[in-house]
Amino acid sequence: MTLPDGVVLTWYGDDFTGSGAVMEALEFAGLPAVMFLGVPSAALLARFAGRRAVGIAGDARSRDPAWMEAHLPPVFAALAVMGGRVLHYKLCSTFDSAPHLGSIGKAAEIGLAVTGADWAPLVVGAPKIGRWQMFGNLFARAPAGVVRLDRHPTMAVHPTTPMHEADVRVHLGRQTALPVGLVDVLALQAGRGEAALGEELAKGAGIVAFDVLDQATLAEAGRAIWARAADAPVFALGSQGLEEALIAHWNLPRPVMPAVGRVDRIAVVSGSCSPDTARQIAAAAGMGFAPIAVAAERVVEARGWAEELGRVEALALDALAQGRSPLIVSAAGPDDPALARMAAARAAAGMEAGAATAALSRALGGLLAGLVAAEGLGRAVIAGGDTSSHATAELGCLALTVKASVAPSVPLLAAHFDGGRAPLELVLKGGQMGGAGLFAQVRDGG
Repeated sequence: MTLPDGVVLTWYGDDFTGSGAVMEALEFAGLPAVMFLGVPSAALLARFAGRRAVGIAGDARSRDPAWMEAHLPPVFAALAVMGGRVLHYKLCSTFDSAPHLGSIGKAAEIGLAVTGADWAPLVVGAPKIGRWQMFGNLFARAPAGVVRLDRHPTMAVHPTTPMHEADVRVHLGRQTALPVGLVDVLALQAGRGEAALGEELAKGAGIVAFDVLDQATLAEAGRAIWARAADAPVFALGSQGLEEALIAHWNLPRPVMPAVGRVDRIAVVSGSCSPDTARQIAAAAGMGFAPIAVAAERVVEARGWAEELGRVEALALDALAQGRSPLIVSAAGPDDPALARMAAARAAAGMEAGAATAALSRALGGLLAGLVAAEGLGRAVIAGGDTSSHATAELGCLALTVKASVAPSVPLLAAHFDGGRAPLELVLKGGQMGGAGLFAQVRDGG
């Protein structure tokens, strides 16, 4: 298929790790992409002229509806004038959201109002990373096998947005009054995606969810959405599954992507409490990494927190001096007593969970920025979706592009700076992404 010239797609990511996954999907499909850390100036856009997709990374997943109403309209408006047939509000493939936090429903209402669109497709399933949607219910791969999302060992007990309902229509219906329709797997398998979409819109659906089982249903969903985009630009909701659906329909030639090279040392900061990250932390301890636990409960008191960060930084610099890679972690999985200690300290201090998470994440980013500057590191990792959103901002970079693939939905990025500073190679790892040896894989390449 021949695509129109210029920008084809724009996106806003509700966290940084997911935003990077969108960029990876597009880049590996032969559509050069760039992601900015805020609305770019004309001069900054000009530095990346010729890109076929443009994104802005954000942290709406950890924000309340009032914040969304204040901050999302100008971002959506800026993206809308960049061109493109599709403006994508990128959300997590595990549908992390609630009426009071990271509301996908509120984002949909704002996006439709800003763009003037009267409906939005919703594509969450992404088989490549172990996410499927069947008859409206979302499933995800877990250590014990594929489970419905409300039974997932991480998402069912997520500390801020636990998933108690696997039907995306029901879950989303608690966040918006917009009617939510469905193009189910049977319609897609029968090649009736476009017709079924028309039927749902005729019933008055403001959001239409698409089931995703495999590459064929992805392509059929992409065909239905792209056909509508030919008539008028589409405001869309979804994980990177939305891009995968469009790419499956477009069937573009795939470029050969470079391999990840080896570096001697990297620095890792992790605010993730997922079981997958816990396994990665445990594996790294025997692979030349120096795990350093940060006492996150001290975040509630300024002087004690400064002392703790100083202690951690000294240990990390010592590890680097010995040729090891520091791995700074706030928790080693959902059962780590550190989480209970932080919750108790937060409650005693009257500090909201979101504020504590943001403060911890910014501090981790500040530590990482200091280590990179002090030791001249060329590669680093930030683990955790919310952590990545806040921590990346502390690095001071202006834009991100894709260099290579480390693992599915774990790209090696280039972080670009102002003032002629060389790019930093950066990996933003979602909590549930990557195998047990991921951190060594990032360092050693292959």
